[in-house]
Formats: sequence, structure tokens, C-alpha cells
Amino acid sequence: MSTVDVQRVWKPSVTDRWAGRRSLWWTVGPAGELAVLLVHRRYLRRSRSVKGWVGWGPQIPFDAVLVTRLADGSLRRRPIRDVPVRPSHIALLPEARLLIASGRTRKEESGVWSPNAVVISLESGDQEAAFCIGDDIPALVTDSGGSIWTAYGDEGIYGGHPESAAGLAGWSAEGRATWAPGAGLPDAPLQGCTAATEGDQVWLIWYSGGGRAGTFLTRITPSTGEVTSWPSPVPNPDGFAVRDRRAVLTKRVHNQRATEVVRAELDGDTWSVTERRTIRVPGRVVMRCGQGRDGVLWLRTGDTWLRIEA
Repeated sequence: MSTVDVQRVWKPSVTDRWAGRRSLWWTVGPAGELAVLLVHRRYLRRSRSVKGWVGWGPQIPFDAVLVTRLADGSLRRRPIRDVPVRPSHIALLPEARLLIASGRTRKEESGVWSPNAVVISLESGDQEAAFCIGDDIPALVTDSGGSIWTAYGDEGIYGGHPESAAGLAGWSAEGRATWAPGAGLPDAPLQGCTAATEGDQVWLIWYSGGGRAGTFLTRITPSTGEVTSWPSPVPNPDGFAVRDRRAVLTKRVHNQRATEVVRAELDGDTWSVTERRTIRVPGRVVMRCGQGRDGVLWLRTGDTWLRIEA
């Protein structure tokens, strides 16, 4: 008997769609609040080669509306003016702040890496900080303490940026590098996949191309710096959520209305698959479709957001 229980959580209103606003970058906060950045199509251009919502890019600066669905189901709307970066990720920070980050940066002639992240106050609308958090960022998540966690792609790892070169990194909300894996990983990362949090722990999912080629689940305890990694039961997953010794992972059928859902349990030192099922979903699934928070995997399918419990 299948244990895959998929709950539909939210989709943008007809009013927003008719008004020309597109649902683009999104995140889930540590308290389980879904936040989606809506941008009017007058600011946007679409790539012919990139499928789905990730193919839309803004001209900067641009204005947006952040719609937040709180845990009780209520909605909050906040206008954001003059966003100065082309986003790849957004993330919620404590004290009503929003991180907007581009996945790419470049090295200036002075040798300084250009800022690719800004922190904006949701109360005042003011930009509080701008800094660089590395190059080529496929996965980003914030924890309940306000730290930022990133996993990098191969162009960042081999592109000369010092923190990106390690494959994984932790940052303060002011853009200061606070954590690096050192020798604590089973192999050298080649590409980040997705990220999740569970309580005060952070999980970064990545794969390597070295001597132990494969996909790994890395758990970090920020308070102690402890790092533990396991081989993933699913290669290159799009989404991951964990609760105690149970996990749920997804792997999309790219740009189709389907995704593979895999349940796994930690048996000794091994994550073992307990169930595997391909499910139909309301919309097409493309990259950056999953984020895990405290045992719940949030999955974007087109413009509909779903929840799957671990």
C-alpha cells in the first residue's frame, strides 16, 4: 500500500495572473511559511532554451510583490522596489528580512568578486546589505538562526572563487563565510542538488565525480560544526526532506507532469529505499522544484505548490 500523501497547498490567484504577474522565485521559511516572488511581465524576458518558470529573467532593477502563505493558511503581501540583482534564489531571514541572490558572480579587475546577494527589510523596504556568496549556486537554504547555506556547481567549484571551490559553504546574514567542509566530506563535490533543514540541522545534497563518484546526503550541525555524510539512495534528487530516521526524496521527469517519489529509512549506516513511486502532479516539473523543512518536502509543479510528508 502506498504511503505517498500529496497535499495541494497554494497556487497564485486568478487576479494576479490576469494582472500579468508571474510566480517566479520561491522559498519556504523555517516556520513553514511559503514565500513566492511575483513579478509583472513588463520586467521579464523569456529564454527560448530554458523550460518552465526558471526560463523567465528580469531586467534590473525591477519591482515585485512577495506573497507569503503563513502556516495558518493566511496570506501576506509586501511590495519590494528596485531589486538590483537577477535572482536565482530567495530565502527568508529572521527579523522580517528577505535574501535575494543570483546564482552567478564575476571577478572584477580589482580582484574583488561582485556582489550577487542583497538583504531587504520587509518592514521598510530598505536594502540592508549587499555581498557575494559564491559562484554557480544550484541550491541555497537559510536556517532558523539566520545563517545561509549553499551548494555549488562545477563552474563555481573550478572557477576560482575560494568558498565555492569547497563545494559547500555556510554564510552569515551579513555575507561573512562562517563554515567550510574541510576534510569532512567523503569525496570532492562536483554539483549541488538540493537542500533541507531539520530543527537546527542543515542538509546539503550533492554529487561527486571523484574516486567515490555518487550522490551524498550531508548533515551539518551549525552549533558544533559536526558533519556526517551518507550515500544517497537516489542519484541526483531534486528534493529532500528528513524527519528522524525517515526521508522522502523526489526526482523529476523533466518538464513533464510527473515526479518519482522515494521513501527511505536510515538502517544502521545506510539509507535504504522503502517505497518508490512515480506520481502525476498538477503542473510541469523543472529544476529548483524542491525544498525540505522539518520532515516536509515542498514541491513546485508548474504554479502549484505541494507538500509531501517524510
